Amino acid sequence: MKKFLLICAILFTVVFVILSFGSFNKNKPTVFKNAVNPSPVQVAGFALGEDVPFLAVNLIKFKEKAEYADGRETDLTGREAYAIYSDEVLGHLAKVGAKPIFGGEVNRLILGEIEELWDVVAVVRYPSRKAMFKMATSDEYIDSEKHRTAGLAGQLNIEVTADGWNFE
Repeated sequence: MKKFLLICAILFTVVFVILSFGSFNKNKPTVFKNAVNPSPVQVAGFALGEDVPFLAVNLIKFKEKAEYADGRETDLTGREAYAIYSDEVLGHLAKVGAKPIFGGEVNRLILGEIEELWDVVAVVRYPSRKAMFKMATSDEYIDSEKHRTAGLAGQLNIEVTADGWNFE
């Protein structure tokens, strides 16, 4: 019986090492999946997290041509539809005490590998998760959201807290 357990342990270790080596292969590019809406797990994690001030780092990719959910005809590009959303969202942010602190075009990748670059990076400072949730569930914001989804091919939205890294 001891011999059987030893063989199982060795086989388990070998399988673990082989699988781990594949996932730690530094030559294999990392895949990022842009999304337009968060998954239920992401929403739950956000709701259950600590309610502290944070930055939302948005890596944004536009559609070539805007596509509205109601099927309306439009000559807008994805970037143009998203610009309508961006103009409207400034008011929504102000109502909850949030503030855009940076926005800029992505020019090139300096380090690392990805399949496709994002078009824009935007950073917003929120006073709390409750503030972001309040904004995102308001009727006014939901009305503006149609332009966001029409123009957005996808994005990564990364929550960042200062935790001693305040460079101001």
